[in-house]
This record gives sequence, structure tokens and C-alpha cells, in this order.
Amino acid sequence: MKFLSAYLLFLFLMMTVLTSCLRTEEWELPSGFCESSTKANTTFQNVFDLYQGSTSKILEDLILEGYVTSSDEKGNFFNTIHIQDKAINPIHGIQIEVDLRDSYLRFYPGDKVSIHLQGLYLGRTKGIFKLGSVFTSFGNLSVGRIPTHAVKNHIKRFCDQSVTLTPKQTSIEELQFQSPNTLIEIDKVEFSEEELGQAFAVTGETTKRKLINCNDQNILLINSGYADFSDEILPEGMGSVTGIYYPENGVPQLIVRSLTDLNLTNERCADLITEFTSEFLFISEIADPDNASSARFVELYYSGPDSLSLKGWHLDRYTNDNNTLGSTIDLSDFVLYSDQTIVLASDAEAFELFYGFVPTLEAGLNSPADSNGDDNLVLVDPFGTIIDIFGVVGEDGSGTNHEFEDGRALRNFTIQRGNPVFTFSEWTVYNDTGAEGTINQPQMAPQDFSPGTRE
Repeated sequence: MKFLSAYLLFLFLMMTVLTSCLRTEEWELPSGFCESSTKANTTFQNVFDLYQGSTSKILEDLILEGYVTSSDEKGNFFNTIHIQDKAINPIHGIQIEVDLRDSYLRFYPGDKVSIHLQGLYLGRTKGIFKLGSVFTSFGNLSVGRIPTHAVKNHIKRFCDQSVTLTPKQTSIEELQFQSPNTLIEIDKVEFSEEELGQAFAVTGETTKRKLINCNDQNILLINSGYADFSDEILPEGMGSVTGIYYPENGVPQLIVRSLTDLNLTNERCADLITEFTSEFLFISEIADPDNASSARFVELYYSGPDSLSLKGWHLDRYTNDNNTLGSTIDLSDFVLYSDQTIVLASDAEAFELFYGFVPTLEAGLNSPADSNGDDNLVLVDPFGTIIDIFGVVGEDGSGTNHEFEDGRALRNFTIQRGNPVFTFSEWTVYNDTGAEGTINQPQMAPQDFSPGTRE
């Protein structure tokens, strides 16, 4: 019985020791970690103003006050603590590098802390202000982790209880006004369609997943490959995400503390229509100058009343009598307005030399803009529909009414719409043969051409 009593007493003592390591509101902080009367004597902005372009040591006895926003409890933060100036509507935030595992047991989200800056180093990496110790890399000072034993000298929790943080309500459109290292909540976002079905992170690797809103604007979610939830599959719904705003070099990014920061249970956004078709875009001029093959180009003209995004549009070339695609030009980067042209050149430098201005796009050799006069060109919309065509696919242009070798194919000015069937009467065609109703009159650059101008 004595042995049993001693054994039970031993278990009780062990459980007491283990329990004392757990974070509770009643947990008494070790001596040196708890503040009761220290007051801040500087502000976040004043600290930022100390930065003069390189990492430097803070020599003055400065003290900041702020609230912890991050947590490494679930492993998505590693050896960093993020602190903002106010619990509600923060203006500034900062990152502190620490060599401290399970820092959430000492500094939990909502804890008010004082930061004793004397002896710490201030730096800025990719637009993010950081405090910490220092290390040297290639002769340059960089902010490093505060050693474990020194953390208590620089970061101290106030002895009163934690507060409930209120994330700043914002949107992707308003992120330009949001300060880094502050807690925010973004509503009406979802993981992009190409991310669905994947895990939060690749095991052992920092992984960025794209969140988008209903207007296709995005922010990246940074996930550690060592986080407890790294292998969880991304939720498919739409809703809100709370996290630390962490824009590197201006790229919007967010870091969550746990899966409870995500509330993506609503129905996804309706598909955003970003691809459009129009019969008002067509081929207006094709050039194969007799005196300079390097000055070849294709001109497209838009006669529609409203602007037109060319996302998904492409111009294809079928060489000679081939029925298979020879080359293509992706037009997705362009938006056209009424009465506007775009000029696609085979050689931008030569084009500028001959015509006196820079083409809209250099398409390169063997592209649709580099035809030698017997090829066929097809303009295709985002949905695979042929909107306009010059020539007959599968038929070599030599000796036909769609040969423009050493010449020019000019769309007649009365034509204001594309035509998916080649109609010779819509064109005036110059070449070096005069076959099939074409004009035997080789064309010289620049005087015989009018790129960029609808004639």
C-alpha cells in the first residue's frame, strides 16, 4: 500500500508539471516575461523611420507596445512573431525573428506585449519590416533570430489578460491601403479552380495557393509544408479568410494561423465571363514587300462600338496547301477599342526602320505575320469559331486569287465585318503574277503599304 501511495503521488506530481506547460488564461508567466508597469516611449512609425536603407542596430532604450497576431500552434509560422499596434483597426505591424519553438505558449494571439528594442536590429526584406538579432551574409548584415535565452529580455507579455483581436475587414481591391503584418479578414473569396483538389501545401515545402474574388482578383495564401493541416484538401466553397497580411515586394499574400481562420462554406462565385467574340474584328491588310521580306506584317482592324478583350483569340497560319496548323499568334494580351488596329510584324526592328513606328507585336519568323504570299490566315475567337479568313485552307495560294507574293492583300474599305469564308470580292490583291483577277503589281515598302491606318 505504501508503494502504491508513493506511485500515485509520483503520477500526480508528473501531471502537475506537464499541465503547467499548457497555455491557459490562469497560467502564471515565468519571472521576466510579465510586464505590469512599463510604458511605451516610441511608436511603430518612429521605429520604421529609423530604417535608412540597410539593417542597423537600435542603440536607444526604446519600448514599443502592441498585440500578438500570429501563432505557431499549428505549425504554419516558424520562429516568427507578428505584432500590430492596436487590437482594433491597426495601423502598423512588424515581424520579430525569434529562436523559440512553441512560442504560442508564451505569446498568444491577443496578448499585449512590450518590445524592448535596445540591442535589436531593424531591417527590411521584400518590403517587410523585421526586428531581431543579426547575422552576416556576404558581408551584409541581415536580421536573424533572437536567441532563446534573450527573448525574455526583449519581448514581455503584460500581466493582464489577453484581448480579443478584431481583424480589419477589407477586400482584395483595398489591400493597397493595408499595412503588412496586421490581422485582416477578406470576405467573398475562394480558391481558384486550378487549385481545387490539392492539399494546402506540398510536404516539406512552402506552398502558395491562389485565392480569388468574384472579379478574378487574387491574393496568395502562404502555407508551410510542416503545418499540421498541410495535407488537408483545400475547401471548395466561397467565404471569408482571416490571416496576417504579408505582401512581399508588393505581391498580396496572407498567412493563416489554423484552419479555423477559413470559413469557406458558401456557394462559389458564378463563372466570370472574360472571353468574348465579335464579328467586328477582321484582317485588314497583309504585307509581303517585294523589296524587303523582313518588313512583312499583318494588320487587324476592329470596327465594333464597344471595347473588345482579345483574351483567347489567335491568328493562325496554314502554310502552302497544308491542312494542319503551321504557326499561331496568341492575341490574349490586347484590348481593342472602336476604330483601332493592331499590327503584327515578323521583325520589329526592320518594321520600325521601314515604317517609322514600333509594331504592336513582334510575331517572329515563320509566324502568321511572316507569310511569303501563298499561305492561308485564319482569325479564331476564344470559342474556336472562325471569325475571318484569308485564303482557302488546304490550297496553295500560288497562281490563285489569294496569292499576295511580293505584294499586298488589302481589305476593301466598305468591309466592316469578318467573314469565315474567303470572298475574293472583299479584297484587293497585289502580287507578281496577276492571276485570277489579282493585280500584277509588286509592292514596295514603305510607300505601298499603310500599316496602322485603315484605308
